[in-house]
Amino acid sequence: MPVHWSKLCASSSRATTDTTVRALDAVFERYPMTARRMTPIAIVSWLLAACVGSIQATPQERGVEDSGAPWDPDSGEPPIVTDGSVQQPVIVIPPTTRFPRLTHTQWETTVRDLLALTETPGSSSMFSPDALTGTFGNNGTTLRVGQQLWTDYQSAAEALATRVVRDAAALARIMPPSAPADPRMRARAFIEHFGRRAYRRPLTTQEVDQHLTMLYDRGAMILGGDAFLSGIELVVRAMLQSPNFLYRVERSTAAQGGRIPLDDFEIATRLSYALWNTMPDDELFAAAGRGELVRPDALVAQARRLLEHPRAKTAVLAFHGQLYEWDHFADVRRDGMRFAQWSPTLPASMLREAQMFVDDVVFARRAGLTQLFNATYTFANNDVARVYGLSGAFDNTFRRVELDPMQRRGMLTQVGFLASRAYAVDPDPIHRGVAVNLKVLCAALPNPPPNVPALPMVPPNSTNRQTVNAHTGPGTCGSGCHSTLINPIGFAFEHYDSVGAYRAMDRGQTVDATGEYSLDGRPSTFTNAVQLIGFVAESRQAHECYARYWLEFLAGRGPETEDRSLIQWVGALSRTDRPILDLVESILSSPTFTARSTTVEAMR
Repeated sequence: MPVHWSKLCASSSRATTDTTVRALDAVFERYPMTARRMTPIAIVSWLLAACVGSIQATPQERGVEDSGAPWDPDSGEPPIVTDGSVQQPVIVIPPTTRFPRLTHTQWETTVRDLLALTETPGSSSMFSPDALTGTFGNNGTTLRVGQQLWTDYQSAAEALATRVVRDAAALARIMPPSAPADPRMRARAFIEHFGRRAYRRPLTTQEVDQHLTMLYDRGAMILGGDAFLSGIELVVRAMLQSPNFLYRVERSTAAQGGRIPLDDFEIATRLSYALWNTMPDDELFAAAGRGELVRPDALVAQARRLLEHPRAKTAVLAFHGQLYEWDHFADVRRDGMRFAQWSPTLPASMLREAQMFVDDVVFARRAGLTQLFNATYTFANNDVARVYGLSGAFDNTFRRVELDPMQRRGMLTQVGFLASRAYAVDPDPIHRGVAVNLKVLCAALPNPPPNVPALPMVPPNSTNRQTVNAHTGPGTCGSGCHSTLINPIGFAFEHYDSVGAYRAMDRGQTVDATGEYSLDGRPSTFTNAVQLIGFVAESRQAHECYARYWLEFLAGRGPETEDRSLIQWVGALSRTDRPILDLVESILSSPTFTARSTTVEAMR
């Protein structure tokens, strides 16, 4: 049974030591097995935690109603667009957790940067895995600390503290500059400096005193050896197990204008984890310390600085890779006797093509979403060039190439998207159609019914489309979603075979890629994928869907009904061909990102 560590916190204000001890006793009574596994150091780290409410409380524990169904792309009126300008709406902030837990990846990168390591320690590979939900792996609202993960955190904290503190050079890298020579004063300076970075905010005088007396002063007694080193090691062990480290705690409670503005350090933390997936760097900490980040211009300046860093490229590629499921590329296997374009290195090459294309559109060209859909170029090496039927000399090196605009447009006709959604012999219009509906248009597809049989092999005298339509089209049990949503889009890609190569014929018959699909509530009739993509690139639905996923990725949570106005606004900006990086900045500088709902304060 997972442990709700919220029971360690007695109220929504900072808990005193006495009330925290009573809460801790309650945990021990309710979860005796967990209590017995907690070391004294772990207990102290939780006693010192600045509890500000129920960590990871459910809506019922918060005493509030769930926010309801997620955002619906077809509801609400879009923002007004006049002469390229977009009227900014009133932003409504949904209730969200004040305590998103670090993902395992975030734990790794944060430990690396906090301890000034040259690379991530890799300890999380042994952690109890998270049951992640949603499109992205950073949904902090779903992450809990169960008994096994708690033990994993303890073991990793102890090993890392010993490794760093017992290495003179490593310890010197995390000591504050110009620390006093007196051991206890030096320890106090360390607690202030290291604690500010570990908890991602300044420690109060009371917290510094408590860490000094409850941890540092007891180091030699508990660990033995040199009093200074043992005391510092105990402090590091405790801080790495503290809720203030493991959770991105948001302590602000003062309401203003119907919302709770975040303080500078909370904004810095949100910003850094959104774009770099790790703790703030020194410059961001300094800006927070000067009180600059509550100013929109300063926040945007810092966001742009972070976006210019190579770490932001990693985040942008992670966003597109998870959204469009690039990890599936590695699963592609084909018979080289049937498909001459196939090679064992093609999966790696199609991934590199997708990465270089997105990087070029977003960073080199500073272009918008429309370019991701409509670009008539890509990056190809010999593997990719064979699929596209390009002439000329190619080797393992990727270079920019122009494609036939009548056959290829943007990411939806690239090799990876097509081959990863195909069977061993034939294209897979169902999964191609589902991917565009869900990942590009945010259409509300219901879950498939259970025990759906596999499609039969395509008969010799039938086309792939005819076979799929016979089993899922009009008059069949799958006619509802398939006839109007899935199949029309999937059939638009019938010109691309199982490896993504263009074809005009299928088993001796001319490929039929025609169809009709309702975009923005209006029917759009098309003759092939290129024409469909053109309609998609112009649609409000696609731009709002892209905005919705960026919000989900940057905020580390799923979209809620209250997010509709922000999503529609950013979608409208996107339709004016704003650069993708501008869309990211618009979300990061919005009230949704810099404030919290007052509703979340209703905790028990």
